[in-house]
Amino acid sequence: MKTSSDQSGPPALRRHSLNGETMGTRYSAVFYTPEGADLAAIGASLFAAVDRVDRQMSTWNPASDLCRLNAAAEGAWTAVPDELAEVLEAGVRIGVQSKGAFDIGLGDLVQAWGFGPSRCAPPARDPAQDQAQDQAPRQRPACDRIEIDRPRRRVRKRAPIAIDLSGIAKGYGVDQLAHCLDGWGIGSYLVGIDGEMRARGSKPGGGAWAVAIEKPVYGVRAVSGVMQLEDTAIATSGDYRRWVEVAGRRYAHTMSPALQQPVSNRLAAVTVLAATCMLADAWATALLVLGEREGPALARERGMDALFVLRDGERLEEVLVMGAKLCEAG
Repeated sequence: MKTSSDQSGPPALRRHSLNGETMGTRYSAVFYTPEGADLAAIGASLFAAVDRVDRQMSTWNPASDLCRLNAAAEGAWTAVPDELAEVLEAGVRIGVQSKGAFDIGLGDLVQAWGFGPSRCAPPARDPAQDQAQDQAPRQRPACDRIEIDRPRRRVRKRAPIAIDLSGIAKGYGVDQLAHCLDGWGIGSYLVGIDGEMRARGSKPGGGAWAVAIEKPVYGVRAVSGVMQLEDTAIATSGDYRRWVEVAGRRYAHTMSPALQQPVSNRLAAVTVLAATCMLADAWATALLVLGEREGPALARERGMDALFVLRDGERLEEVLVMGAKLCEAG
């Protein structure tokens, strides 16, 4: 873990920056505290928060609680930590609310396309050209295939399923970083894992936290704009970070439950603002899957704040949907 500090803002507060490795990427925390804060203890608790999420929800760690659940027999109750039960419950709920666009039960599909832990090769031919693919039955959604008993912290599978939480766990990890700093009584911070971020309060002096929005261009890191955050979370899903090429066509890592293959629409990226990063993360994925028409329509229907970036060749077009920040009661 790396740390840095410098005197900034009002004399009574000091700015700190901590970061480290988690979930195959890095987490970060920028925050202000009075002089004399125990940075070593704060840093240790931040790492413990994200490490706990990684150990519970990783598909890359065979010893994780999620992998243990995936390996469990159908019909048998499996004990799970409360955090994992919470994320599973949220994933199933958002799956229903998104009309099936978000589905945590696509682990086998993720694996088949070469994005899973065993790093298998992607298909040798384009499934979109395979007539048999059109006849493949759509899998039942996760809500029909798992049963979650949250009070007893247990889950059982009603049917075969490989659960993958890559579209929601990182956002949940950001929320755990936020809860950690809340527990230390810190009221001004910006925490994140990769591009998923959550802000509390504002900077000393009243300035909002500035978060860069990445331009969805393949193989290039460029900024297209900046959003100002106060007491909110932000997450982006797009087609420009991870992809495979099959028969000369590029496929992104986000899977479509309806198509049973990677998403294929004009959306290059979707950015969502929400009350928690878990919600922002999952809904950014869901809206990306829904596409350039159904995505904005559902965002408006639910009163979300979302930015859609459409790709037309080399040209990018933005569609902004403005509403109240998504909350659990929505």
